[in-house]
Amino acid sequence: MCGIVGAVAQRDVAEILLEGLRRLEYRGYDSAGLAVTDSEQQLRRLRRLGKVQNLSEALDETPVLGGTGIAHTRWATHGEPSEANAHPHMSGDNIAIVHNGIIENHEPLRELLKGRGYVFTSQTDTEVIAHLVDWELGQGGGLMEAFQRTVKQLEGAYGTVVMDRRDPDRLIAARSGSPLVIGLGIGENFLASDQLALLNVTRRFIFLEEGDVAEITRRSVNIVDVQGEFVERQTHESSIEHDAADKGPYRHYMQKEIFEQPSALINTLEGRIDGNSVLVDSIGHGAAEILTKAEHIQIVACGTSYNAGMVARYWFEDIAGVSCDVEIASEFRYRNFATRPNSLLITLSQSGETADTLAALRKAKERGFMGAMTICNVAGSSLVRESDLAFMTRAGAEIGVASTKAFTTQLASLLMLVTAVGKQKGNVDVGKEKAIVEALNRLPATMEQALAFDKEIELLAEDFADKHHALFLGRGEYYPIAMEASLKLKEISYIHAEAYAAGELKHGPLALIDADMPVIVVAPNNELLEKLKSNIEEVRARGGQLYVFADKDAGFEASEGMTIVAMPHVDEVCAPIFYTLPMQLLSYHVALIKGTDVDQPRNLAKAVTVE
Repeated sequence: MCGIVGAVAQRDVAEILLEGLRRLEYRGYDSAGLAVTDSEQQLRRLRRLGKVQNLSEALDETPVLGGTGIAHTRWATHGEPSEANAHPHMSGDNIAIVHNGIIENHEPLRELLKGRGYVFTSQTDTEVIAHLVDWELGQGGGLMEAFQRTVKQLEGAYGTVVMDRRDPDRLIAARSGSPLVIGLGIGENFLASDQLALLNVTRRFIFLEEGDVAEITRRSVNIVDVQGEFVERQTHESSIEHDAADKGPYRHYMQKEIFEQPSALINTLEGRIDGNSVLVDSIGHGAAEILTKAEHIQIVACGTSYNAGMVARYWFEDIAGVSCDVEIASEFRYRNFATRPNSLLITLSQSGETADTLAALRKAKERGFMGAMTICNVAGSSLVRESDLAFMTRAGAEIGVASTKAFTTQLASLLMLVTAVGKQKGNVDVGKEKAIVEALNRLPATMEQALAFDKEIELLAEDFADKHHALFLGRGEYYPIAMEASLKLKEISYIHAEAYAAGELKHGPLALIDADMPVIVVAPNNELLEKLKSNIEEVRARGGQLYVFADKDAGFEASEGMTIVAMPHVDEVCAPIFYTLPMQLLSYHVALIKGTDVDQPRNLAKAVTVE
C-alpha cells in the first residue's frame, strides 16, 4: 500500500527520496510528498495529489536541498485524496512524520490533543502522531524518548518515521504491523517500507521486527525492542535485481510478468526436484519431521493467494491424502476456530507483509498449531521471519498490482509441497512422485505453449469491448482457476466478473444468462468433462455467449454463440497452472481495450499492509 522512504546523509537527499518513491509506485497510491531539513534547519515540505511525477515537477520548480528527509506515497484510509491529506504531516514548524497503517484510537487522541490546543489541518489519523510527538518533546527528553512514549499511546498498525528540524541529523522509526527496513550506507543511512526503494543506494539491509523503535543517523543505527532493550538485528545482503522495474520491450509490467512465467517457474523448481523426486530437505530444516507429523493442513491467505490455496486443497486431499481447509485470512483471524490435532498452518503471500495473513499466523501460534509454514516471494519479510518453515517462490520482483507470476509460482510450490507431504505420509509412491516431477519439469515449456495463444486471445478480447459483466465457470480444481480469472478481469478491466462452480449454475446464476453476458469456461479433458458439457448446454439453451478454453481432445466444436480456444493437451496434475495463463492474457487484452490503468488499477494496492 503506502510507501515510505527516508535518508540521513551529507549529500542532498531529495532526488534519492524521489527515486525511492518511483520504485514504490507499483504499490498503488493517490498522492505523494516529501519533507527535508535544509541547511538553515528549516523544514521544507512539498506535497502533490496524483502521481510521483507531479511531485517531481514541483521539486524542479522549487528545489529542496538538505541531507535529512522523509517521503511518502499515500493510499487513502482516513480522509479523501487531497494535498492537505497527503504525507508528510507536520506539527507546527518542527515535527514532520510519515506513516503507513491505521491508528485505530485516533479519534480520542485527536480530541485529547485539541484540548491541549493543537489545531488539525487534515482528516488523517497520521496527524495525531505528529502532534503527540510534539507534546511529548515538551515533557522532556530527546526525540527518541519522546517517540517511544508516543507509540505506547497508539493502537493499531503503523510503520512510521519522524524528524525534528531542531535535531536535523536524526530520523526515528517505529514498526508495529507495517514493515520498515533500514538501508546501510557508508557515512549515510536510509530506511523504507520496501527494500526495492533503496536498491539504487545500498544492498545491505536490517529488517525491523515487531515493536522495534530505531534511531538512524549518518553513522549509526540503534534499535530498541518492544521491551525497551537495545538489540542487534541481523544485516542482510540483498540479491534482488535492481533493474526489476525495467519493462524492457513490454508495454506494461503485467504483460512482462505474464511472459516471465516460464523462467520464473524454472527458478521455483531449481534445487527442489532431483531426478524423479521432490527433495524434502529443500523445504527447510526439520521439514521432514513436521510434514510427517501433519494430520491436517490449514491454509490461510487473501486475494490471489487464497485462490492458490483453494487449488491446493484439491491436491492435498487427492494426492497427499491429508485433509485440508482454506480460509480467507481476514475471517480466520477473528473467528473462534477449533484447532485440530497436529495441524500445520500454511500462509500464502506474495509480499510476506499482508496484514490479515500475518495476524492470522500470530493467532494460530497462540492457538496451538503444530507448526507454521509460509510460501512467499520476499525473503526477509515478516511472514518468512515468523514462520517455522519458509518456502520461497523465487518469482522475482512483481510490480503489476494484479498478480500473475506470483500466483503460478505459488501453485508450483504448493504442488511440490503436496508431493513431499504425500511421500512422508506414505500416500505418494515412487511412480506417482516420478509422474509429478516429470510434469513439473515439462511445465516451463508447456507454459510457453500457452503464451503462444496471445494473438488469438487478443482478437477474442475485442468481443468484450462493450461488456459490463462476465461469468467464469470451472469444476473441481478448475473452479478456483475460474475464481482467479474472474478476479483478474475485475481488477484491471473494471468489468464486474464472478466465478461459479459450473454445477451451481442451476442454483441461481442461470438467471443472469443472456446475450450480453459472456461466459468463459475452463474445460480440460478430465473425468468431469461430460458434467461440464452439460453445464455448457444449460448456458447455450438460454442464449448465453460462450468462450470455452478447452483441451483440443475434449470434443468441442465452435458454433454460433460458442467460441472455442483449442488448447494443447497437458499433464493433468499441472493443467490448472497451464490454464491460468490464457485467463491472464484475456484479462490483459480486455483491459487494453477498455483503456484502464493496467499496472495500477484504481483503488487497489500491491501490498495490503493494513486491515
